[in-house]
Amino acid sequence: MLLYLSTWSEIEQYLQRSRTIVVPIGSNEQHGPTGLLGTDWMCPEIICRHADQQGDILVAPTFNIGMAQHHLGFAGTISLRPSTFIAAIVDWTRSLARHGFEKILFLNGHGGNIASIEAAFSEIYAEASFAGRRTGFAMKLTNWWDLEGVNELAKEMFPTGHGAHATPSEIAVTQYAYELIKHADYAPRIAPSGPIREALDFRARFPDGRMGSDPNQATPEKGKALVELAAKSLVKELAAFGEEKVPG
Repeated sequence: MLLYLSTWSEIEQYLQRSRTIVVPIGSNEQHGPTGLLGTDWMCPEIICRHADQQGDILVAPTFNIGMAQHHLGFAGTISLRPSTFIAAIVDWTRSLARHGFEKILFLNGHGGNIASIEAAFSEIYAEASFAGRRTGFAMKLTNWWDLEGVNELAKEMFPTGHGAHATPSEIAVTQYAYELIKHADYAPRIAPSGPIREALDFRARFPDGRMGSDPNQATPEKGKALVELAAKSLVKELAAFGEEKVPG
């Protein structure tokens, strides 16, 4: 069930049977010469939509702009400051909690978001802690590649050249879902690795945008297998999260 294709009364009815919701969250940033700019928000959205076909879940609108300042040296990247990103996550979460959602799972598609998402959770919990009250709801961060079995399948598919950014697994997911396959001649075939700092440093270290990856290994067939497994695992994770008790 997609929240943005529902009416307010349908959401009220959903809340009678479940207090759990999943928020796809990612980033709009460069993914090398062949990766789509929307890759990091598209992957969790794709997985959530497939999970929606397998179980009675509610999918929030996709949070598609993240913390990607280090990619601003490449055209098309859009980034929020960490402080802005944190504030937006807090407002999204409080809006959902206001309606009665008690379990809010963020399915993340961008490693650069992790610290800020966790900081946003800490801000919310800290407000309750300093006020001496309970929050009344719980938040959870899950990276789509950490869903049960997904990392293992990716390692099996891409034993070398998977890397950390513009990976063949994430590009395979978008190839499967959107049937967009782009080609480039990579030199070197496997990109270098290194630290992540500010945008000009990133562009100098990784001139074509890749980090340790060989995206040419991606295929729609591999993407299909990754999506199907991830969607199945997401349904299980949401069910388990929904069963956790939140003290009143």
